[in-house]
Amino acid sequence: MGKNKNKKRQYNDNSSSSSSSKVQSNKKSHSSSTPHNQSQGKRPTFPSYLDTPDLPPKVKILCEIIASTPSLSIEKVLDDTGVRVSQEDVEEVLKLSYGYPGPAVKFFRWSGFQLNDKHSPYAWNLVVDLLGKSSLFDAMWDAIKSMKKEGLLSLATFASVFSSYAIANRVQEAIMTFEVMDQYGCPRDILALNSLVSAICRDGKAKEAKEFLNVLKDRIRPDADTYAILLEGWENEKDVASARHTFADMVMDVGWDPGNVPAYDSFLITLIKGPDGLCEAMKFFETMKDRRCYPGMKFFKVALEECLKKGDKRVAESLWGSLVGKNGCRPDTELYNLMINLHCTLRDYDLARMLLDEMVCNGAFPDSQTYNAVFNFLIKGRRLKEALTIFSEMVKNECVPTHSNCDSAVRVFVENGDPYMAIKIWKCMIENFKNPELEETGNMLVVGLRDFNRIPEAVKYAEDMVDRGIKLNSSTLSKLKQSLTKTGRIPVYDELLRKWKYH
Repeated sequence: MGKNKNKKRQYNDNSSSSSSSKVQSNKKSHSSSTPHNQSQGKRPTFPSYLDTPDLPPKVKILCEIIASTPSLSIEKVLDDTGVRVSQEDVEEVLKLSYGYPGPAVKFFRWSGFQLNDKHSPYAWNLVVDLLGKSSLFDAMWDAIKSMKKEGLLSLATFASVFSSYAIANRVQEAIMTFEVMDQYGCPRDILALNSLVSAICRDGKAKEAKEFLNVLKDRIRPDADTYAILLEGWENEKDVASARHTFADMVMDVGWDPGNVPAYDSFLITLIKGPDGLCEAMKFFETMKDRRCYPGMKFFKVALEECLKKGDKRVAESLWGSLVGKNGCRPDTELYNLMINLHCTLRDYDLARMLLDEMVCNGAFPDSQTYNAVFNFLIKGRRLKEALTIFSEMVKNECVPTHSNCDSAVRVFVENGDPYMAIKIWKCMIENFKNPELEETGNMLVVGLRDFNRIPEAVKYAEDMVDRGIKLNSSTLSKLKQSLTKTGRIPVYDELLRKWKYH
């Protein structure tokens, strides 16, 4: 585990790796692709300039023009602004203009005149991508042909095309694109294949990816990355049977590879989601360990979450031992939280506390979730001395107890005759929660103080609630009236009633 290096390459449609380019000024408008190019598949959503804070004024103005100007008018409007653009400006504008492909391409062409037809490679790939993601495939191919003339095409360009076709439910056209890549000067090698498989699997079509691999495997042999991508597809689709078959194929084709961590992660997580769940996953996990092949943190988090759901201490401790003891890994805060939660659920505070103390030494720092799990357990178990220690520690470390934990704590401390601790929790609530969330707890505190014959404190906090606009219930007021009447302090009640009515 300590050597878990993730060798899986990124096959997303990242279009930043081609070279410089030149706009074809006589190319037809990309916004006029014919209706048959429009896909019936789901359309992805993309960032908008409206959702992006702190944009440079120039970029924002250009985005606004693209978003509000018809394609036929946009070049004149842009000319009228007198704005000068750089390659970086063009890239930023295109990234935020996916919702307006026609005007965006017109802007790209217009800016080319300023840049002497020297657009960045990233800008060209963005044009290909925004057209493809809008299902304007004729226009997309026009852009690709222009890039070919300039020698700018790269795998990044085709990765974008694969992704666009897959999203549009046109997998066969993605495959056809792969088949003609070499005609555009891009090799149909294992990197291209993995890029295609990744695009298909990301869109929930792992079965179609597998069928294509079966046809192609005599021409291009799948590598460890191919299998990792396919296994991730089965994981996303929760297809346990297909994952088993693919894993067996992988072991037969590429063997056991300690570096193939993503494949082991995806396979084991898929098994956890299956009918035999943790049981089957742990059998394969032991087999992997025997061959010195380990999954990554992703698997351990999912597996420990499952242990927490099922209260399975035995499997959790086995996993923890493999993670920490034999592989020298340092679990992060999320992993510690899962184990601490599990021990709290199983009422084993000593182990939970040990992990809480240990995690800092391993570079994992407790957060609000960590402290709240322990605090909740201690409050429920009425272990108030330890609860006080944890509360003080979490507040010192600027971690706030949850509203429900605070409410429970106030109730328990009041019931156990510790009003000062109840008041301390209440003050924490006032600092961190809004008025509507404070009403029930505040009334409970006031009544509790009154029931323990701490009338001055009860009145003090009742008045404070009223002053803060926190609703003091009439039933709480009535109980205070009874106590104040018995002790002959009617004027105190009258003043409280006056404030109550005024607010």
